[in-house]
Amino acid sequence: MEPDRMDSQTHSRGSRWLEKGDLRPTRQRLALAELLVGDGRNRHVTAESLFDAARAAGEKVSLATVYNTLRAFCDVGLMHEITVDGSKSYFDTRTDDHPHFYWEDTQKLTDAPTEQLRLASIPDAPAGTEIAKVDVVIRLRRV
Repeated sequence: MEPDRMDSQTHSRGSRWLEKGDLRPTRQRLALAELLVGDGRNRHVTAESLFDAARAAGEKVSLATVYNTLRAFCDVGLMHEITVDGSKSYFDTRTDDHPHFYWEDTQKLTDAPTEQLRLASIPDAPAGTEIAKVDVVIRLRRV
């Protein structure tokens, strides 16, 4: 594919993605959206890895802006946040319910096969609450 056509498609995908979330396409949001969905593939990123990718692409963006933008993307349903170890957050562009593998040696998060997951039951929510979401993260260690 020609570079100009690829850049045009990347830009178009990023713009359409922001429109789905009804977000104003600021320069920084659009740049981050293009990195996240511009090639049409889903991503699992940390704020730090997206910041590094943005800087490598020549974007002038602060880490705080990346965090705030990822939160905005989550708030409008464009991404989901998955927390591992209670402190490390990953952001997933695939928003349907699906399990994840967490690779302990590389600290990477990848999709796990949904069709193989079977949940027989989950505990009832305490009185006055409802279950908002169930995250399944399967931790892997190489042997």
